[in-house]
Amino acid sequence: MGLAIGAVIAGLVILVWSADRFVDGASATARYAGMPPLLIGMLVIGFGTSAPEMVVSALAASDGNPGLALGNAYGSNITNIALILGVVALISPIAVHSSILRKELPVLSVVTLLAAWQLHDGLISRNDALVLLGVFALLIGWSVWQGMRGQSDTLTGEVEQQLQADALPLRRALFWLVLGLVLLIASSRLLVWGAVSIAQDLGVSDLIIGLTVVAVGTSLPELASSLVAVRKNQHDLALGNVLGSNLFNTLAVVGIAGVIHPVTAEPLVLWRDWAVMAALTLALFVVGYGFRGAGTGRINRVEGGALVIAWLGYTGYLVSTMVTAG
Repeated sequence: MGLAIGAVIAGLVILVWSADRFVDGASATARYAGMPPLLIGMLVIGFGTSAPEMVVSALAASDGNPGLALGNAYGSNITNIALILGVVALISPIAVHSSILRKELPVLSVVTLLAAWQLHDGLISRNDALVLLGVFALLIGWSVWQGMRGQSDTLTGEVEQQLQADALPLRRALFWLVLGLVLLIASSRLLVWGAVSIAQDLGVSDLIIGLTVVAVGTSLPELASSLVAVRKNQHDLALGNVLGSNLFNTLAVVGIAGVIHPVTAEPLVLWRDWAVMAALTLALFVVGYGFRGAGTGRINRVEGGALVIAWLGYTGYLVSTMVTAG
């Protein structure tokens, strides 16, 4: 098992580093291509920070381990909301000013309900996966329309500030884009092999490994980008990273995995993992949309602490099942 643990650690380290380089290269390249800042923020950065989940889940499904793919997607969503936003809110309360993000919150809620509908029969078939990818394509079209309109929004200004701070020459941007993608694929392959080997050695399902170790590891790019954003007082960008990533995970990551290999989901995925993901999404919708009369959404330190506690409780429960099984 030592070799497998080493593969997971090495895979995660290279994965996080290469994902960061990939996002930097892709964002700078898109800017040289004349893409509007809002579109870069909604598509390029959102896709880049979700690239680890996409590659890991696609490789896992192609290897016949769709449980790892599903666990990675749902576990990353739980980690993004509970751990990442919780930690960020503890450092600095998150104020939501962007009208675009307030539109994405109900969309994420509806997409989460769609996931439950597909899980109720215990199988995400290829047809189900195609539905997810179709909805994802519609959202991409909406994002392009929003970005091309060039409307004034606080998210636009925050993305522009980040692009200026991370400006790269075109040649270097292309270099990091290509190298980041190559290393992303290689490290994901290493991570999947190690994760599956650990699951087999411990006698636990690859779903549990996906929900814990792999989910946290592939969510590290979102954590890093959100911490950088909140340090620069770019609260909408920090929340946008999480919302975009969760939409990508629920639709594109699960959709790609399901097209490659239909995903069997035992009942506890619905009542345990989806239920936790749905509860966190609902909580984010309530505090982020601004229903409390403040005019803007806000995640304060108390709520951030509650999110972190929820993540610790859920993850602790999953780890206890691993220990019992082992």
